[in-house]
Amino acid sequence: MSIRLDNFMDLYYQQEVNVMKRDQMELRKKLQQLLGTFSFPQTDKKQSRIEVKEFASYKRERYLIPSLRGLMIPTYVLTPKSNNKAFETVIALHGHGYGSKEIVGLREDGTENTGEPGIHQHFAVELVKRGMKVFAPEVIGFGERRHSKDLANNMANSCYSLATLLLMSGKTLAGLRVAETRHLLDQLKEFSDVDCDRIGLMGFSGGALVAAYASALDRRVKATVLTGFTNTFKGSILHTNHCIDNYVPGILRYGELPDYISLICPRALFVESGLRDPIFPVETTKKAIEELKEIYDRLDLKEQFMFDLFDGGHEVSGRSAYDWLTSNL
Repeated sequence: MSIRLDNFMDLYYQQEVNVMKRDQMELRKKLQQLLGTFSFPQTDKKQSRIEVKEFASYKRERYLIPSLRGLMIPTYVLTPKSNNKAFETVIALHGHGYGSKEIVGLREDGTENTGEPGIHQHFAVELVKRGMKVFAPEVIGFGERRHSKDLANNMANSCYSLATLLLMSGKTLAGLRVAETRHLLDQLKEFSDVDCDRIGLMGFSGGALVAAYASALDRRVKATVLTGFTNTFKGSILHTNHCIDNYVPGILRYGELPDYISLICPRALFVESGLRDPIFPVETTKKAIEELKEIYDRLDLKEQFMFDLFDGGHEVSGRSAYDWLTSNL
């Protein structure tokens, strides 16, 4: 008699995961229920600009944008220097690391990073240099938005602190992050140079999780780039130890990860992943890509779905994704 968990876990997964094909509307509604809902009541607080810096081809500003229950979302806003009256606009969502500074060209201490950009590749800067206006919010639980005890203990993030509180109240950290992203979509109309008909999302790793679910739920997003995330639950977050922010109670009962990502269809979707990504292994990324490609092909939407498997690890590439996003907004 085996005392190992291997067989039990494989059988349990097979019995619990429900890949019965559902109507998109039904699955979208179920995803929202699983993530949990958050309300953003009217507030007298207004967004305020707290920093500005000029560069040769763009301007970088930082705003505080009101969120829920007194929270503020520090958000870098990168605007091209051009004569455009309205820009195609991207919300750029960072992954695990030191926060939004990591994607706008700054070191953790706030100084300009002129050296190697790291795994995020300063992708917000790469997007603004291609003519898009970019909003880079500090995802809750990272950077300046960590809990005081986590800051005092030099913890890299507050994912555990936030997730355990939310789980015990019947909600999820993924749900809160998705809700804040959709709230930011609401706030874009306050910027007169944003073309609200041409809005995209790009996320890396944990930021791609948020981008995937936000795009699945919100049809205002015209085009989405997911990098370092697209996979199956079984092949990634159930295969390797991941941050608690990836785990949504009950989500396996209604589908696998490609089923939820497919809710972005018929809108444009680009998947990017490194061939040597150790936490989102390429073999199951390929499986997810095939499932997504089949859905887009079946609906005669071949041009709406693209992917790039590049020679790299868990990192942003952008070699095709940046220009694809420009052409799809």
